[in-house]
Amino acid sequence: METWRSSRRLWLLGGVLLVVLLAFGAWLWSPVTVSVLVLKPRELVHSVVATATSQTQHRANAGVQIAGKVLTVHIKEGERFRQGQPLLQLDDSEARSALAAAELAVRQAEFKLRQWREVQAPTARASEQQAQANLIQTRTQLTRQQDLFRQGFIGQAALDEAMRTFQVAQAQALTAQAQRQANDDDGVEQSLAQSTLMLARTNAQAANARLSYTRLLAPFDGLVVSRHVEPGDMVQPGKTLLMLAPNGVTELVAQIDERNLSLLRLGQPAMASADAFAQQRFAAVVSAIAPGVDAQRGSVQVKLQVGAPPDYLRQDMTVSVEIEVGRQAAALAVPLEAVHESESANPWVWRITAASRLERAPVTLGLRSGAWVQLLSGVAEGQTVLATATNALREGQRVRPRPS
Repeated sequence: METWRSSRRLWLLGGVLLVVLLAFGAWLWSPVTVSVLVLKPRELVHSVVATATSQTQHRANAGVQIAGKVLTVHIKEGERFRQGQPLLQLDDSEARSALAAAELAVRQAEFKLRQWREVQAPTARASEQQAQANLIQTRTQLTRQQDLFRQGFIGQAALDEAMRTFQVAQAQALTAQAQRQANDDDGVEQSLAQSTLMLARTNAQAANARLSYTRLLAPFDGLVVSRHVEPGDMVQPGKTLLMLAPNGVTELVAQIDERNLSLLRLGQPAMASADAFAQQRFAAVVSAIAPGVDAQRGSVQVKLQVGAPPDYLRQDMTVSVEIEVGRQAAALAVPLEAVHESESANPWVWRITAASRLERAPVTLGLRSGAWVQLLSGVAEGQTVLATATNALREGQRVRPRPS
């Protein structure tokens, strides 16, 4: 009886074990439903995404050339201006007084030159003529007195007086000649008057320039980016009072991770959108790549030229930029999540055979575009691969494909 019971228990345990084994085999060998992707050519675009700011090609830091007190600021931030338009006015009372004094000195120098031309020069010529006539007369008188002295009609005293008169007339003639030469057109008096006038005019020009420095005029047509001055401020030369952006080409300035430097080329197209107008995209082109890398940030500065900037684009506006660095018109590509060990030297995907079994297919990765990656080798057009990488499957396992 006991033997029969023991045999019965063994049969029961064997039956349970058989059921378990059959259930496990059914689970092990039954097809697993998986999401698959049939490989076919598709356009693949590789892009580099970065954040940029919009600005013109260059900016000007505007300030004054002399120290002074600000009377008026004629422009506000965001306002546009025309070349030559007054932007700022300093207190110019002292400069105007200096200019008035300089202009008065010019008039005095002009009067001095006119006086030389109309009075001094003619007077000097007349004085010389008179002195020469007097010299001739005294020379004739001296000759007559010498003849009378030899004849005994006059004494030594009379002859000495005639000689003294002649010598005085001779000295006066020399003096008058020197005065006339000094007042000639190429003489010292004319040169002195001319140089005095030139100096006065130069001082007047300097005073006028200093007066002009009390006004800050727009150097070009443009826009006020920022304003750092108010009426009543005391300002110094070299201090930035207004930041000005000239009208012209609009650029986007971006800092790109240096790891992407090898992908960047001049002329590459890009699409951009301002954060404030995310749904409105506009085109740009890579126009400049900095020759150096910012060591602190590990980035390189890239400038993109905007051919037709939208009306809403403002200076220093934050913009998202997507630069197209590569394009493949007909690439075999899969989602990046379908690739096992995608960052290693030996990536692979699950490929499904004609018998609906899994096989491991080593692949070579190519162009990446967002969530997609190009497969350069290891698979062919029309083959089916798993759409998602998973480690829960094994090679040779039967699967039931389901298009993703």
